Amino acid sequence: MSGGGAAEAMIVLTNCEGAGGMDAARRLLLDGQAALDAVEQGVRAVEADPSVRSVGRGGAPNLCGEMECDAAIMDGRTRMAGAVGALQEHLYAVSVARRVMERLPHVFLVGEGAARFARESGEEPCAMLTGEARREHEEWLARHVPTPERERWPEVPLTPHAWASAHDVRTRGTVVFLARDARGDLAVATSTSGWARKYPGRLGDTAVVGAGLYADNRYGACACTHTGEMVLRAGTARAVVLHMQKGASAEEACREAAADLRSLQGGLLGAVMIHAMDREGAVAVFSTGGMDERFAAHLWRAEWPEARRVAPQVAG
Repeated sequence: MSGGGAAEAMIVLTNCEGAGGMDAARRLLLDGQAALDAVEQGVRAVEADPSVRSVGRGGAPNLCGEMECDAAIMDGRTRMAGAVGALQEHLYAVSVARRVMERLPHVFLVGEGAARFARESGEEPCAMLTGEARREHEEWLARHVPTPERERWPEVPLTPHAWASAHDVRTRGTVVFLARDARGDLAVATSTSGWARKYPGRLGDTAVVGAGLYADNRYGACACTHTGEMVLRAGTARAVVLHMQKGASAEEACREAAADLRSLQGGLLGAVMIHAMDREGAVAVFSTGGMDERFAAHLWRAEWPEARRVAPQVAG
């Protein structure tokens, strides 16, 4: 899907996981707030919603039964960014990422350092694993791990089980928000708990600036979901914006990036969803394949009373 126009100033684009945060993002833009605030608050609403099973409190644990969350945010006006990876026991990973951007000379914090900074910046630690997620984790272990290993879990070799968990496509979700405010500024934010039963410490593309997200007022913004290992190898979000820099439309830029992803060989391969917006507000949502209507994005423009679903185009 593509479309746009300079007169359509305020825009929010999110993926299927972000539907519950659309109203928060939309209201902020209508109140005259910045795109950066809109994407942060949109993501926060999803992080707090336990019904979203791949983000925040509703997310799934790693192989050891621990929740590790990744998030990032980027300001298209300044190209400043902040990110956190493998953050434990803190709900609003996207807000921690924004504080990294605003308060530190760094871009990316991970693990215990990210948790320490979260506490220093005023975030209260909290239990992240819901009862439902814990039960699902135990059921997965019962199905996939032989009893002798399960009795010693997780003090066993985890490598074979990481490959088993990689086939659970449902839990590779990420929430992404892209926005354009009344001043024409762009911003993008992302958050995920990663796929269920990932190897402890695994980072996908979600929090990696240039891979899972990128924003530049001069050209456009992009965010990616699903098979993050592929997006990391291809630097997809930055590639999409660079194609727009060279004159490609949002749709053309997504097609080019999708073709590059499909050329990858070896490693974990799967579908990738690309969400893009150019500096004038034209948007495109593309899949490299295997993504049906369940993965429709949600798009709102200032002249629309409500968001509309956007079926992804499949890049051929």
